[in-house]
Amino acid sequence: MSFTVRPAVPADAAALAACAAVTFPLACPPSSDPRDIQRFLETELSETRFAEHLGDPDRMILCVDLPPAVDGSDAAGSTERGLGGYSMLVRAQPEDARIREALTVLPAVELSKFYIDPAHHGAGAARALMEASLETAAGTGMPGIWLGVNQENERAIRFYSRSGFRLAGTKTFRLGGRLEDDFILERSLTGPRAVG
Repeated sequence: MSFTVRPAVPADAAALAACAAVTFPLACPPSSDPRDIQRFLETELSETRFAEHLGDPDRMILCVDLPPAVDGSDAAGSTERGLGGYSMLVRAQPEDARIREALTVLPAVELSKFYIDPAHHGAGAARALMEASLETAAGTGMPGIWLGVNQENERAIRFYSRSGFRLAGTKTFRLGGRLEDDFILERSLTGPRAVG
């Protein structure tokens, strides 16, 4: 299966929110309160919020388009295609002192979001999206890229490690009333960008 990765456009805001509703809960620790996850989706990953991000010149969102089925419809019989995943890159430098102190390659683009619909895990969508994300980040001229990932998300950590990211430090992420523990991972954008 081949996946097309492209820059998101304003018309993608609803599809991005729908994709986030499926993928964000999977990145949260099992102990997360479902109500906190839902509030985060409604406030930070809503159609309105994605529309704002798409209008922000410091943010770049990439979409993974699903290939059409042989009969021209998707698995549900619809002729409308959804998104197989998305990433968001942020050019603004981190305000958190812990993050700035942990990073060794600066300035750095933040890979703020990187999500693949679970129906496409292992099918090459993540690899295609990571390759496009690294290429887009390198196009900013910044020498580094970093991300935060929950310390319990072993699958994502393995993928990021295969994609050339290394542990740089730790930070926290607020989800509702809880502070979650994240790893800070970083990599250079100036060398080979092989994605495993």
